[in-house]
Amino acid sequence: MRTVARILVAVAVLAIAGAGAFGGFVWLNRYVPPQQQRALPPIEVQLAADDFSWGSYGSDPGQTRHSGIRQITTENVGHLEVAWTYRTGELQRRGRWAQYGRFQATPILAVGNLVFCTPFSRVIALNPATGAERWAYEPDVRFPEEVPGEDFNCRGLAQWRDVEADEDAACRDRLFVATTDRRVIALDAASGDPCASFGEQGQVRVGLDRPELREWELQFTSAPAVVGDVVVVGSASGDNGRTFGPEGTVRAFNARTGVEEWQFDPIPRGFDPVASPTWEGDSAATTGQANVWGSITVDTERDLVFLPTSSPSPDFYGGKRRGANLYANSMVALRGSTGEVVWHFQTVHHDLWDYDVPAGPSLITFRRDGRAVAALVFATKTGFLFVLDRETGEPLTPVEERPVPRSDVDGEWASPTQPFSIGQPILVPHSVNEEDAFGLMVWDKIACRRAIRSASRNEGIFTPPSTDGGTLLVPFGGGGANWGGVAVEPDTNRIFINTSRAINLVTLFPAEEVERRRAAEPDMEISPMRGAPYGMRRELLTSPLDMLCNSPPWGALAAVDLEAGEMAWETTLGNTKELAPFGMAFPFGTPNFGGPLVTAGGLVFIGATMDNLLRAFDARTGEELWAGDLPNGGQATPMTYAVGGRQYVVIAAGGHPSLGIEIGETLVAFALPE
Repeated sequence: MRTVARILVAVAVLAIAGAGAFGGFVWLNRYVPPQQQRALPPIEVQLAADDFSWGSYGSDPGQTRHSGIRQITTENVGHLEVAWTYRTGELQRRGRWAQYGRFQATPILAVGNLVFCTPFSRVIALNPATGAERWAYEPDVRFPEEVPGEDFNCRGLAQWRDVEADEDAACRDRLFVATTDRRVIALDAASGDPCASFGEQGQVRVGLDRPELREWELQFTSAPAVVGDVVVVGSASGDNGRTFGPEGTVRAFNARTGVEEWQFDPIPRGFDPVASPTWEGDSAATTGQANVWGSITVDTERDLVFLPTSSPSPDFYGGKRRGANLYANSMVALRGSTGEVVWHFQTVHHDLWDYDVPAGPSLITFRRDGRAVAALVFATKTGFLFVLDRETGEPLTPVEERPVPRSDVDGEWASPTQPFSIGQPILVPHSVNEEDAFGLMVWDKIACRRAIRSASRNEGIFTPPSTDGGTLLVPFGGGGANWGGVAVEPDTNRIFINTSRAINLVTLFPAEEVERRRAAEPDMEISPMRGAPYGMRRELLTSPLDMLCNSPPWGALAAVDLEAGEMAWETTLGNTKELAPFGMAFPFGTPNFGGPLVTAGGLVFIGATMDNLLRAFDARTGEELWAGDLPNGGQATPMTYAVGGRQYVVIAAGGHPSLGIEIGETLVAFALPE
């Protein structure tokens, strides 16, 4: 029946398009990139000095995702072409497990090599000019006996130089990879051999904290961070499995020996004079997660590590963890050498919406009242931007506590207020109503209106989950902003951030109904939240034609001038080639995962979308200047470097099956013609 509907809508839309009513979109799977829509100027290329400064996951320890290379400019970017590609071979190597891999890595430069990790934590070093493999290290990640609850992922690596070692000593320059089976491995950056002095023959393994936890409930997925002589590692874990989820402990290891230097659990198991009063009774002892699954930022000069923490377990019911729940859903600054808490800033009190802080902040110098302040900026799933003093955590642009809707669920406790960042633009809508419903055709729109109207609660952001008709979550659990973070133009403090816009419908139901509901709706997300009186059902609100029910854009890229507190521009990000019937490429934007890169050439590069393209935008105006085809979706953050007089822009094209994008295994490098 749905196939018939798609054929009918395609015929109707094409008829309308022929009449000009849908001007501005390209149909029948035909996308014309910007460089083919205009006459390109003659190419002018200046030789680029070798630049290997992209040495950390976010370009630098402060995660600016900025490069000073300017060979590729707004004038010549239209001439970009594929310089080389490299296939990891993981799709064949991993057999049936390959489908659970998520290739989202951002490479770094280390001792002249371009290095990255595959979803299965295999570390590969390439010649940065040609993409030829120089070495590879196989960690032999253990596979579970059953299908894993979480995906395999490895978003990046860290590097460290032992200044006490002889210049030609093995492992003087080290790479650190954190594996999905919870190992931290040190490799010689030049050869890829394990560093025997680190842990046990080059690795340290972290066990589970309780015997009832399954092996795949806790993983390492994001890049480690290095501060001084310690390596800091967060963790990832599945949501909504149980109230007493895995502990979200952050660990730091000596970079030479692998000896554990300190631990930090965002949930206060022992007494903490700041955090403990925000947990009622002994609930902190029986609640899990608040883990740091996103990237970690470092201020090397101040010996500070900035941790983006997630929600406590489970996401959608907090009756067993009453209180604001510090240090969950916070930005927490620790002393890198000791693990001591320096300051914290909570973005959501008592999270009931899966509004984790998804990425570490970017370090900036913020000019205020004629003085320069060491600051940081980060975006959240709620669509807020926060600018904080780096040394104290105090907001540098206004934030106020505002009343929010109360919970009507028996046994729940909801915070009466939440922090709203009012000194910076709000990046995504915070509410939806029937008039906002979208549909390609009349009946499609009517169905979306009915879906929005049928929710029992729809009071905007921070409306607590409910039973029966459920609650509309706006923004949805995927953001707003997500793990890609922001890119910073340091001279102007203009930041660039990609966002997604969709609606979740979350419904709580009696816990004893979990198995029955799973059997009745095998393709729906239904979570047990073991230990809670409720199970949870979450769905993405879509129309009968599988289009999102909220009005476009569904994905956007924005530029914000932080010191003015104003949006400089915003543009739609992505087309619906993979969403709409018969691949019709409407310019509606798409949900997106990955992050931006900004260069001194005046360009913002970003993949992230569902249409298998890497794009370049004018950083001044937001105009899309170029788009390059990828073999699969680029759900990763691009990076750039220069070698042999040529600038390269590189992105992992790994796809994203959860978005309906075919899985891939290719690293793609673009450059101007030689």
